[in-house]
Amino acid sequence: MNRNWLHWLLIIFLMAVALFGFYALKPDREFEAWKSRFSQLAATQGISAETAARALGGLAPDKKVLRLEAHQPEFTKPVWEYLESAVSDERIAAGQKLLREQAPLLQRIYQQFGVQPEYVLAVWGVESNYGRNTGGYNIFRSLATLAYAGIEDRRSFWQAQLLAALRILDEGDMPLASMQGSWAGAIGHTQFIPTTFEEYAVDFDGDGKRDLLGSIPDALASTANYLAQSGWERGRPWGQEVRLPAEFDWSRADPEFWLPANVWSLDGGLVAAADGAHLMDSDPAFVFLPAGYRGPAFLAYPNFSVILKYNNANNYALAVGYLGDRIRGAGPLVAAWPEDEEPLSLAQKSELQELLTVEGYSTDGVDGKIGPNTRSALRRWQVDAGFPADGYATLEHLQYLQQRVKKPEVK
Repeated sequence: MNRNWLHWLLIIFLMAVALFGFYALKPDREFEAWKSRFSQLAATQGISAETAARALGGLAPDKKVLRLEAHQPEFTKPVWEYLESAVSDERIAAGQKLLREQAPLLQRIYQQFGVQPEYVLAVWGVESNYGRNTGGYNIFRSLATLAYAGIEDRRSFWQAQLLAALRILDEGDMPLASMQGSWAGAIGHTQFIPTTFEEYAVDFDGDGKRDLLGSIPDALASTANYLAQSGWERGRPWGQEVRLPAEFDWSRADPEFWLPANVWSLDGGLVAAADGAHLMDSDPAFVFLPAGYRGPAFLAYPNFSVILKYNNANNYALAVGYLGDRIRGAGPLVAAWPEDEEPLSLAQKSELQELLTVEGYSTDGVDGKIGPNTRSALRRWQVDAGFPADGYATLEHLQYLQQRVKKPEVK
């Protein structure tokens, strides 16, 4: 009896293994078919079959990449925690050392592209900690995975990146071994995605190749070229910390509301730069409050918007600008961050959006992201509710709305 039972158990086990193997292999077969079709598309764009085979041969989908694309963190770091690592004392010191060591190169880059050395170094520092962390993902595997099975409405974007990466390899700019980077396909010391590489990368060391990993001159000059072609104003600042008077109209702290710096100072708006320096004379600027009215305030100039073209996140642009200032020798920020504030979770941000919309201040959707539409809606609500209209979402706002807004019942 026991022998029969073991016999049937073994048969069931072997069948389960075979069935599992069948379904485990099925996605790989589908991926191989997709790679074959993609290689044919690449061939129509002039990419050699040999290059496609070298880059894509033997690759399997990377499930970790798919998880990273789909992942939305429950909490995001408040700006002061982000700056603590992005603009650490170690990173400032390393940038100042490179400013001295790479002075001839950085001056040549400044002469050609007009981007101050400290800000080129700051991008390098924030993106990869000066080349110490350029990413360990095979970008062909990552991009193929995303183009094949990523979020559906993003697949055409990933396909364009994969085609561009194949062209970089096909044209001999970077060897296959150097095509390692972030999970999303960014490569090199300053993390260019492949289409950005094609448009902005330059050969600055004169070896006939644009190598953003193996050549520091190429990487830094390409970064300066990107910023210059995005509108960087030669020799001008990105912004400066300012002091605001108690009677400041917080609703004017809006990236859509620009005035010349000297008008801000004469208009009852800004008293002075926080460090006692002069404000820029007629440079257009908007008031930037990265942590709301309780935190440091800045006048952000056009070069701040240029940094946003490199990475469209306010905290990132602030980190690059502030790190560049510190590398140049400027002191730390004067005002303190509101570190007692508890950050909102993704669910709490979504609820805030929902409650604002119910109250008649539409956020144009509920996605848990405090973007321009949500900040605009929040600012309008803050004016009517008697809060400083800084467009900065806090737990206090959410709790206030929770107590006063009755959400519609779900039927």
